[in-house]
Amino acid sequence: MADILQYEYMRRALLIGLALSLVIPSMGVVIVNRRLSMIGDALSHVSLAGVMLGLLLGFNPVAGAILTCVFAAFSMEWIRRRFPSYGEIATAILMSAGVGLASLLSGFVRGGANFESFLFGTIVAIGDFEFYMILAVALAVLAFLYFGYEKLLYLSFDPVGARLAGIPTDFLSGLFVVLTGLTVAISARTVGVLIISSLLVLPVSCALQLKLSYKKTHIASTIFGVLFTEAGLILSYAFGLKPGGSIVLLGVATLILLLLAPAAKNIV
Repeated sequence: MADILQYEYMRRALLIGLALSLVIPSMGVVIVNRRLSMIGDALSHVSLAGVMLGLLLGFNPVAGAILTCVFAAFSMEWIRRRFPSYGEIATAILMSAGVGLASLLSGFVRGGANFESFLFGTIVAIGDFEFYMILAVALAVLAFLYFGYEKLLYLSFDPVGARLAGIPTDFLSGLFVVLTGLTVAISARTVGVLIISSLLVLPVSCALQLKLSYKKTHIASTIFGVLFTEAGLILSYAFGLKPGGSIVLLGVATLILLLLAPAAKNIV
């Protein structure tokens, strides 16, 4: 295990894992509090369509995922405003459109190896473009969450009150969804589009079991995210496992233990 840092690809993977594990759970707290837990699934399916588009037209699939996710984020906000009482419709529509488009384009794409890397992730084999893009987006998202913390808190729990208080709720909500789409898109190649939504929700779900304040829940979610990601990478290196699956299963196992802990305590 001591030789894990001797390899450039593992050092890069651990750094990217750290960046994503700081960003994704932080956004997940806001997403869960706003009852948007399925947004990760919707955007990940849309990003898959973007990957297909990139492979089909011969440009970087990550760029394709970014373009489609940002477009989908704007579309989602527009649909949500058209159906204010049925916000979940936007998520369902975007997910259906993403699956349909990805399925349609898959018939024109030759070779499945590159496509499979986006399904399950290849965090240990990403290129320079993805590496620097992830770091740049992570810094931008963390800055947004830090400087907009109070407004996002208000928006999450009382959107009407936030609007009456003069907070630009439409702009803030739109920007948040766009950044969520961007985060999902850049994470597609690293952890995989089938797994990214789990990282948005699992660390937050674990933190919620601790029954902490909002701020402490935010911190706990980030800690859980870092632990799951880094431990998952180390386990994948040690036992030759898929990194994305290792990370998610660690999160699921931790959540199950946290759910069973109160029952075990009552039995004792």
